[in-house]
Amino acid sequence: MKKILITGGAGFIGSHVVRRFVNRYPQYSIINADALTYAGNLENLIDIEDKPNYFFEKADIKDKDAISTIFDKHGVTDIIHLAAESHVDRSILSPLDFVYTNVIGTVTMLEVAKEKWKNDYNGHLFYHISTDEVFGALGSEGFFTEDTRYDPHSPYSASKASSDHFVRAYFDTYGIQTIVSNCSNNYGPNHFPEKLIPLMINNLINNKPLPVYGDGKYTRDWLYVKDHAIAIDLLFHQGKAGETYNIGGFNEWKNIDLVMLLCKQMDKKLGHKPGTSKQLITYVKDRPGHDRRYAIDASKINSRFGWKPSVTFEEGLSETIDWFLTNKTWLSHVTSGEYTSYYDHQYENR
Repeated sequence: MKKILITGGAGFIGSHVVRRFVNRYPQYSIINADALTYAGNLENLIDIEDKPNYFFEKADIKDKDAISTIFDKHGVTDIIHLAAESHVDRSILSPLDFVYTNVIGTVTMLEVAKEKWKNDYNGHLFYHISTDEVFGALGSEGFFTEDTRYDPHSPYSASKASSDHFVRAYFDTYGIQTIVSNCSNNYGPNHFPEKLIPLMINNLINNKPLPVYGDGKYTRDWLYVKDHAIAIDLLFHQGKAGETYNIGGFNEWKNIDLVMLLCKQMDKKLGHKPGTSKQLITYVKDRPGHDRRYAIDASKINSRFGWKPSVTFEEGLSETIDWFLTNKTWLSHVTSGEYTSYYDHQYENR
């Protein structure tokens, strides 16, 4: 009987991981610990919140006493660590927030795991989810592999690089069984509308300008969030302790090409004349330290475990747009801030 603590489980990626584990493994206890900051939204999990194997704990990963209490209360056997500050623009404005959450918070989680599991680390796993941004930027060719040296260029990526190093250090120094995975840009349902794709969808719904940084030729590899959750499930159960795995979509797009595809699909779904949405594209001043290109080589997880994306980008993007168009109440709650009251209604007042 595994009792898995998933940090950041009310966030975008975390909610998809929580849902998959709760539904797929009814014999497990899934404990979702989330501080419910601006991107943590319990409305993401309405469909599974009454499942008997799901438990929610409002807690900050920097609060050692709170995390220790959760360990004792639930008898935590494993950790899937997703909680993090993740938006590059926010990290440029407030880098210390990223240091406290991503570095101090991760080390706090490691310390609690070390103390609670003591020296009997076999049978326990600390799985840390990270980003491809720790590797820096690529030229026009090549890919990030698990052996690519770290070269972070933003406060966000520097904080994630530091947390990755600490996780590996706890494996080498204390013997805690750890896995690290580095993923490319995720997209899909429930995505908070500050990132590129949900921002563009929300702006198109509301007929607002579509801001594109610089010349729009920044290139990213895009991974459908449900495929990422499948990969996390696979690595949690079959990955080798002490190893790193890259998870990517085999799917590179320049930002401007992605926005043009999004506009084309939105015109069709909204019944607009072809070419209408792209008129809203507006080039804006570039952000500092903007990495030109990321591209993940996910051949390791593919060759060892047979994992690969289940949908093309066009299919995943279409499903994502459909979800946002169908869930306008969710979107209005997120953009208005009303979603933050859900915890009080659903949990605090019980």
